[in-house]
Amino acid sequence: MELRLIRKELTATATIGRLYADGHYLCDTLEPRTIDWAREKKVRGKTAIPCGTYAVELRHSPRFNRPMPYLADVPHFEGVMLHTGNFVADTQGCILVGTRRYRLVAGLSDSRAAFGRLWALLQEAWRTGAPVTLEVTLFGTGPVR
Repeated sequence: MELRLIRKELTATATIGRLYADGHYLCDTLEPRTIDWAREKKVRGKTAIPCGTYAVELRHSPRFNRPMPYLADVPHFEGVMLHTGNFVADTQGCILVGTRRYRLVAGLSDSRAAFGRLWALLQEAWRTGAPVTLEVTLFGTGPVR
């Protein structure tokens, strides 16, 4: 299964995007601020992961005390997951999923429902042995499928 996160809106504190599964819109995303890696340095808990393509693996999360989708081999980061949350304060660099409802602040609603849909797709892919990848891009920097 191919997941694709297209970062659509960059603010001083947040990155808002859309997540697609095999070319179909799945949900919205929220991350910390995206930086220019050539000019800026990572700030722990306040920086989004670099654009790139990552394997999505099933690993046990000590934070959630259950198996969770982890991104493998993310430069400058460890323990990056896809998970629930409503505001940037709910993440330390992970990708939050939900529905963008808040227009004046960077926030998501319906996060558990969005994660449930994502989790079901991931479980089916892993059950069949299909590899799962996540491509993270900025709007306008790659082909839209």
